[in-house]
Amino acid sequence: MAPNMMRWLAERLRPATLGERGERRAARHLRRQRYKVVATRRRLRYGEIDIVAVDGRTIVFVEVKTRRSETGPRPALAVDDHRRRRMTRAAAAFLKSHGLLEYPARFDIVEVIWPDEARRPTIVHHQNAFPAEGRGQFYR
Repeated sequence: MAPNMMRWLAERLRPATLGERGERRAARHLRRQRYKVVATRRRLRYGEIDIVAVDGRTIVFVEVKTRRSETGPRPALAVDDHRRRRMTRAAAAFLKSHGLLEYPARFDIVEVIWPDEARRPTIVHHQNAFPAEGRGQFYR
């Protein structure tokens, strides 16, 4: 078998990480809330966006934070200033590349708490969790 095929197969057979499982559950949660998920795990020059969804006419950029335990600080607190600036730049690039700059946009955070022994996670959705940050970025 060719080396490229072997790498592809190994990637497909690899067990999902906790973060990947959390992102899939977050997308499922958003779909159940009538959001249209249009992209997942989108890597752009300026950073990564976990989920891009549409809520009505608003484009929603979602950061997913998955943890095994509720002990310690809330997962949403891990989205610090640096991460918010990177998400803002990535979101602006996404909107520009798809010709969507005229549409309203917002940033949400979805917390997924998934203990090892649990079949289903606890999901907390923070709508409009933070404003666009940085210089020269888009604002609502």
